[in-house]
Amino acid sequence: MSGLAVSDPPVLACGEVRTCLLPTREALDERAAVRVLDLRADERVRVSQRPNRLVVSPDFLTGVDCGLPTSTGARVRGVGTVTTRAVLVEGRVLQSTSSFSIPASGTDRRQAWGYYLARPGSLVVVGRLLERPVAEGFLGGPRPGLLDVGSIAESMLARVSRHRLLDHDAPLNAADTTLRWTATPTAAGEEPSSRFTMAEDGLRTLRLRLPHGTPLVAAAGLCEDLALHDWLLTTVADKLDGLRAGSGDVRSMVRVVRPLVDHLLHLWMPRARLDTALHTPWNHLEETPGYSRQWNALTRRIRDQLALHAIQLLQEVPTVR
Repeated sequence: MSGLAVSDPPVLACGEVRTCLLPTREALDERAAVRVLDLRADERVRVSQRPNRLVVSPDFLTGVDCGLPTSTGARVRGVGTVTTRAVLVEGRVLQSTSSFSIPASGTDRRQAWGYYLARPGSLVVVGRLLERPVAEGFLGGPRPGLLDVGSIAESMLARVSRHRLLDHDAPLNAADTTLRWTATPTAAGEEPSSRFTMAEDGLRTLRLRLPHGTPLVAAAGLCEDLALHDWLLTTVADKLDGLRAGSGDVRSMVRVVRPLVDHLLHLWMPRARLDTALHTPWNHLEETPGYSRQWNALTRRIRDQLALHAIQLLQEVPTVR
C-alpha cells in the first residue's frame, strides 16, 4: 500500500470556487490584471485573450494533514497538498479555486513530505479510501477540525483584494457566491451526469460524473466556468428583482441597469474554453435549470426597458416650429 505510484489516476476530485466582483471602480486592463495576480516570483501569470480576456495566477500549494469530512462520520485521514489559483475575467470578476484529487490507493502509514510534494494537488489517504462517504461529506460542508478548502480559497480572495491597485469603490453591490463540487469518473459505457443544487447564502453544490477517460482535474475549469455564469445570472436577476415595470422614474431605472450594461452583460460566454468532452455536463445544466434561457430573458428585459424609456423621453421633447 505504501508503494503508491505517482501516476496513479484519481478516483475523486473535490473543490470550491469563490466568485465576487473585483473591488474597484473600473475594470482592470490586461497589464493591471497581470500585476494584481503576479503573486509568485518564480512563475508567470497566464493570459488568454480570446474569446475574452482571462488572467490566471500561478498555482499555490497548501500542505494539509487532517481528517476528511464523511457523511457517515467515519474517520478518514488525508495528507498532501491543495491547489489554489485566482482568476480575473475581463478585469472585472474575481474567482478563487481550491481543489484536490484523491487516488484509489492509499498508504498504510504517514510518509515524508517529499512523497506528497511529488504529487501536487493530491491528497493520499492513510488507510482505506471511503469514496462515496468522503464525496458526500465534502458536499455537506466543512466541520470543525476537518479539511476546509473553502477557507483556503477565501484567503486567496482576501490576498488579491488587498492589492494597492484596487480602489475598493465597486460600481455596484453584488453578493459573493460559493460553488462546492465533487467529480468522479464514469465507467466505460456509462452516461456522464451532473446534479446541481442551490442553497442559502450564495452556496451552490455540484456533483459531477465525468465522461470515461476525462481527467478529473479538468473539472476545476468546468466548475469555474459554471460558477462565473451562475454569479452573473444571480447578480443581474437580483438587481432586476426590485425594478418596477412601467415606472416613470427614468433616472432610478438607469441607475439600476447601467452598471449591469457597462460591467456585466458582455461577460456571458458559457463553455468558451471548455474541452468538448466537458460540454455534456454543461448541456445538462442548460436543460435544467436553463441558464442561458433565463439570461437571455433578463437581457431582453433590460434592453426593452431602456428602449421604452428612450421612447418616453423622445415623446416629452417639445416640438420646435
